[in-house]
Amino acid sequence: MKSLAVLAVYLIGSSRQAAVSSRQANNANLPPLKFNADGKFQITIFSDMHFGMYSWLPRGQKEDKKTTKVMNDILDYERPDLVVMNGDLINGDGTFAHNSTHYIDQIVKPMVDRKLTWASTYGNHDHQLNLPAKGVFEREHLWPGSRTRRMVPGLAAGVSNYYLPVYPATCDPEKDGDKCAPELLLWFFDSRGGYYHSSVEKTRTPQPNWVDASVVEWFRKTNAELKCRYRKIIPSLAFSHIPINATDAVQKHWDPRRHPGINDEVGVAMQGQGWCPEGKHDWPRCKYGGQDVPFMQALSKTKGMMGLFYGHDHGNTWCYKWNGDIAGMPVPGNGMNLCFGQHTGYGGYGDWIRGARELVISQDKLKDRVFESHMRLESGEVVGSITLNATYNHDIYPATPNQKTYL
Repeated sequence: MKSLAVLAVYLIGSSRQAAVSSRQANNANLPPLKFNADGKFQITIFSDMHFGMYSWLPRGQKEDKKTTKVMNDILDYERPDLVVMNGDLINGDGTFAHNSTHYIDQIVKPMVDRKLTWASTYGNHDHQLNLPAKGVFEREHLWPGSRTRRMVPGLAAGVSNYYLPVYPATCDPEKDGDKCAPELLLWFFDSRGGYYHSSVEKTRTPQPNWVDASVVEWFRKTNAELKCRYRKIIPSLAFSHIPINATDAVQKHWDPRRHPGINDEVGVAMQGQGWCPEGKHDWPRCKYGGQDVPFMQALSKTKGMMGLFYGHDHGNTWCYKWNGDIAGMPVPGNGMNLCFGQHTGYGGYGDWIRGARELVISQDKLKDRVFESHMRLESGEVVGSITLNATYNHDIYPATPNQKTYL
């Protein structure tokens, strides 16, 4: 009888998956992102959800249920214009080849139910032997609302490299053409990492954990083309799952009142970690290979780049303005803000309180490269409210309490 019950559950699950797989959402025709009539545009950033961790145990199902509740509650509190899922959506090293990408159905449900739109970057746990990031991308697009794109071809580039323009409320780019210029650009980068996917070879082959040179070149070229096309510098924000080395350099200057947030992981897990300068993966002999320097140079030389947002370190939740020369850092900063998110998932390591980083961009403040941010916690509390302006790093804010939540 038990075997029959298991078979019945399997058949029901298979029929549901077949129903999902039989349709393809038409996400190519989503309406353009725009500022609201009041000149605001809000982004909710979910980081490190890690769905599917302990997928073979009841604990895993409980973790995923609680993570879904975190997402639902935050979206009810905030009602953003765009949701960014900033890497490690799925804990692919704990799932199985036949169903790894199916966790996307659970992950996107809070947005689909609310008719919200979202965009993703993929993290090291989304690139695994049993989990191809390409499959995650394809699964996302079974559902209406995904703006995740793949603009850079080639295996080395990864998958989630693209940009999204955000337009004024009063213009229509389809009707007005280039007269309707974006007010804001959102750039998304695949920092890769994890392991190469293989359906045959069961030996884990490490994948580079930095933004590839082909993507850096695409970014430089595309940004220059957009500047020429619209005849102006367009303010920009960027998203990548793994932090850059500059984050490790500035961490020693972290101050709880000037950079409110949790700072429990000293020694940032950064792009290029565990790789030798010549490109060989050899951890722990090689601590950092410098492969993210071209990406940092491209960011620091991009006029209008206001911030880079990432996750990966679950116990860090602060922002720092990367400005000028910093000891031990070969690339000078241009004043862009480097910001961790808030660990969203009950999967993954650590019991820091779950939540999301919120970005509130006001159209009238973009000329001064100023925007607001705060953390919305699963408790409903707001912490770490900051204004990312010219005097950030010097302004004083309330310190963020270091709270924990448990399964």
